[in-house]
Amino acid sequence: MQPDVSFVIAAYNAEATLDRAIASAIAQRGVSVEIIVVDDQSRDGTLELARAYPQDIVKVVALPANRGPGGARNAGLYLARGRWVAVLDSDDAVLPERLAAMIARAEAADAVIAVDNVQVVREDGTPDDVMFPAGYLEGLREISLADYIAGNLVFESRFNLGYLKPIFQRRFLEENRLRYDEKLRIGEDYILLASALARGGRCVVEPSVGYIYHIRTGSISRVLELHHVEAMTRADAAFAAAHSMDDRAKAAFVLRGRSLRKAASFLSLVQHIKARAPLKAIGAALRDPAAVRHMGMPIAARLRRVTARFAVGVGR
Repeated sequence: MQPDVSFVIAAYNAEATLDRAIASAIAQRGVSVEIIVVDDQSRDGTLELARAYPQDIVKVVALPANRGPGGARNAGLYLARGRWVAVLDSDDAVLPERLAAMIARAEAADAVIAVDNVQVVREDGTPDDVMFPAGYLEGLREISLADYIAGNLVFESRFNLGYLKPIFQRRFLEENRLRYDEKLRIGEDYILLASALARGGRCVVEPSVGYIYHIRTGSISRVLELHHVEAMTRADAAFAAAHSMDDRAKAAFVLRGRSLRKAASFLSLVQHIKARAPLKAIGAALRDPAAVRHMGMPIAARLRRVTARFAVGVGR
């Protein structure tokens, strides 16, 4: 019998958190699920932990080489049989009613994609704010390609829609040959959802909280570096070449491109300051003065500390 949902969990060195993710997938109410864990060449006990579950509850794939989050998820999608696909990060969790609510809303609207709100949990396990104000998501109802691109301006979006965790109708993914870009280590989620929207997929919004995002120091999604932005810029160029966009989406795409260029200049500035290369840092700032405005953002806190230490070193 075909399950309602295939959970795809890409796992890399996730021994400490994988049980929580799997347990939350098993606990779904009102839908039948299959769970696919893809071990991406972990160096800890992740693979052994996943294999400890009965095979009829958790299917386990052990990749012969590390393929990154996109590649691991693609391996899981290859095996998925559910009507819907839900990607679950190995350090996160989902609430029991999540999939039933999202599928019901999507099917009522004849949509092939659904998103919901995200609860943020601190490293000590205490809840933080929800990712998006409920009124904001209720006002959206649906997310167009233009909405999604405009909500993914690097360092600039008020509510970055890139944090949304969509579910997809699996048949839609298959018919449109949609998969994660394995060259991206950050931003692969954005390109997949943008591509689905560009192919005509309707995305509805379930405003309730269903996904639990656990903050974890060192997580790749929290460490944006210059080479990540450069890869995202290349992926955006490929996206533009492969898909048509209406005028609103084109305008949003221009703004996103500008934000990526500013982010690249800012991160180049970060690299030069960390390397104690003041002339190169000044050159980077002069090439794109707008990038310096990012110095006021939380992501620049460590940079300001590095700058202060550098200034002390120069004074000596």
